[in-house]
Amino acid sequence: MTDAPAEPAPSALRRTLGTGDAVVVGLGAMLGAGIFAALAPAARAAGSGLLLGLAVAAVVAYCNAGSSARLAALYPASGGTYVYGRERLGEFWGYLAGWAFVVGKTASCAAMALTVGAYVWPGQAHAVAVAAVVLVTAVDYGGVQKSAWVTRVIVGVVLAVLASVVVVCLTSGDADPGRLHEGVPGGAGGVLQAAGLLFFAFAGYARIATLGEEVRDPARTIPRAVRVSLAVTLAAYAAVAVAVLSVLGAQSLGVSVAPLADAVRAAGVPGLAPVVRVGAAVAALGSLLALLLGVSRTTLAMARDRHLPGPLAAVHPRFHVPHRAALAVGGVVAVLAAVVDVRGAVGFSSFGVLTYYAVANASAWTLRPGIAARMVPAVGLAGCLALAFSLPWTSVAVGAAVVLGAGVVVYGVRNVWGRRRGGPGGR
Repeated sequence: MTDAPAEPAPSALRRTLGTGDAVVVGLGAMLGAGIFAALAPAARAAGSGLLLGLAVAAVVAYCNAGSSARLAALYPASGGTYVYGRERLGEFWGYLAGWAFVVGKTASCAAMALTVGAYVWPGQAHAVAVAAVVLVTAVDYGGVQKSAWVTRVIVGVVLAVLASVVVVCLTSGDADPGRLHEGVPGGAGGVLQAAGLLFFAFAGYARIATLGEEVRDPARTIPRAVRVSLAVTLAAYAAVAVAVLSVLGAQSLGVSVAPLADAVRAAGVPGLAPVVRVGAAVAALGSLLALLLGVSRTTLAMARDRHLPGPLAAVHPRFHVPHRAALAVGGVVAVLAAVVDVRGAVGFSSFGVLTYYAVANASAWTLRPGIAARMVPAVGLAGCLALAFSLPWTSVAVGAAVVLGAGVVVYGVRNVWGRRRGGPGGR
């Protein structure tokens, strides 16, 4: 007799994603609406030095990706840095990373939904945003393979739009390479702030790690998928940044509301501007799908440990997805998108993401001794801290209060309640 492949436990997710699928999930998260909007504030902060900021952001992202990939291969379970911090640093640090991710990214989900609404039907942005959340939640509920297929279509559309913008701008007679060297008015601080703003366009590779329980051969697939998706995204963003800056210049780019659309108009192809708007809406939809996937899987992992309500740990017997977590996250995001305009109030989300990756790098530091083995997590940790405190002070203050302060309070209350019930932290 031969041993048959073991079926996943009822509470476990099914490993269906290959390397190509994992790369697509990462690209779907990173090639989001950020590139359509983040260039303008980065130009305001650093002028043409936004290209340096992009390079700094890419280095920090590479270090974070390397740390996350090593940890994900060792701990191929849903939850990402929540699991790594718990296993390598202790329960509190894992909890803090999970809390930062769930709280910060829930706000980001609502912001992405409202971005879809703003591009599709500005007069009814909230209604469109809620419809987008319902649609994406239904896709997530139907299984991770279906989500990967939809993301593949979205990534193809977004890459085609970005490629069109680059070709139109760089072949235009209005493109001037001298605009790439107009100066860095904000100095080193401006470059760091630009890097902080641009960093979050790269942050989607975490979605690959949070799906670790649904990836085939995770020790091989996750590191490869992270490297490939990050490299493709960096190449795309660098090309777009150079193309747009060469046409608009840093000053005009800094005051633009829709930089890519303004760039193709300045390049003499105004007919492409509506296509760019469609591309931005599709990109935001792809980001929303990837974000909901990541938040629901982290919610599942935290619910398994009773850091969140236990029923959220349920896995659908047919679709093999954390259906209750997906519905709960989708419900909260839909309510936020319906009643609050959070696009201008998610600065603390940036602080939360950097907290999340700081814990990932600290966890990777413990894997192997030696200067060479610890170089990448050390640079990643230092980079996360530097970018976090280069953000506007309001973002730092609100982030510290919501991500750190509220998280510590909830953790303490949970532990006190658990002890009263006679269990360790209520588990």
